Amino acid sequence: MKLSNFNFKLPDELLADRPSDIRDEARLMVLNRKEQTIEHKLFKDVIDYFDEGDVMILNNTKVFPARLYGNKEKTGARIEVFLLRELNEEQRLWDVLVDPARKIRIGNKLYFGDDETLVAEVIDNTTSRGRTLRFLYDGSYAEFRNKLTELGETPLPKYIKRDVEPEDEERYQTIFAKNEGAVAAPTAGLHFSKHLLKRLEIKGIELPEITLHVGLGTFNPVEVEDLSKHKMDSEEVIIDKAAVDVINKGIMNKRRVCAVGTTSMRAIESSVSSNGTLNEFAGWTNKFIFPPYDFSIANCMITNFHTPKSTLLMMVSAFAGHDFIKRAYEEAVKEEYKFYTYGDAMLIL
Repeated sequence: MKLSNFNFKLPDELLADRPSDIRDEARLMVLNRKEQTIEHKLFKDVIDYFDEGDVMILNNTKVFPARLYGNKEKTGARIEVFLLRELNEEQRLWDVLVDPARKIRIGNKLYFGDDETLVAEVIDNTTSRGRTLRFLYDGSYAEFRNKLTELGETPLPKYIKRDVEPEDEERYQTIFAKNEGAVAAPTAGLHFSKHLLKRLEIKGIELPEITLHVGLGTFNPVEVEDLSKHKMDSEEVIIDKAAVDVINKGIMNKRRVCAVGTTSMRAIESSVSSNGTLNEFAGWTNKFIFPPYDFSIANCMITNFHTPKSTLLMMVSAFAGHDFIKRAYEEAVKEEYKFYTYGDAMLIL
């Protein structure tokens, strides 16, 4: 498989810059791999495809307000700082992206907030856009994190050109988000409403939660034609015993085991035992899934519609079959499904 196999024409107007009015009333395309059929439904209809004892694996990562705006010392130039990951809690070191990068050098100081009580010093250049910052703040660690939350903004993807609105704080977060640490939402999970989750519970569907803290690496463009040469950024994964027990019971009982989102799929595929069951895991994964690939844990998945040449499209192609996904995406464009973060959903059986 080459990068060019995953290119297709996506009209700009199909990139969703707002969520559906109601979470579970986004559109849902249902792909049946065995029958090679495509159905058009609403997301809330997903319940009709699952029965008591089936398993849906949810990623409970929580997005933190990772985008900050500061001013450079002396010049006052406005600089966007995108927090990627905390390197050292005690020293308050963070990996960040800065924009415009050309203006920021080691030793520069950035000031945040009207009162400028939060200051950061650039102490390392990691990549052309990346930097390591040390935050300087007079207060406890808890107060420092509160300050970041107060000054930060919901990190909507760059393709959404509008300003962040109050609605985004709620809608760019799954309703089961618990463990803070993601800089992008696990978007397939955005379609679940409280009402739908309650209906799934009542029907007896198991809803184990795992954590994969989504990083920007998930969206990094692939720049090599030979996919085996692409390197994924690492993302943190936590899979506890409670989730493992529920998921392995589903596998043993030959139930539907559904990965909700590419992030859940990456997490579970990063911790497979030699007999094809799930292991507990706490660590980092840089697993890159592209065709051909044998999946071990999930036998169905829920996912959004992805952009051309993206690693997410490659994973979905590996799961559903390249030709079938190609046909489904052609139909999605024709039927004007919405793509990307706030877009519509797909269930692959």
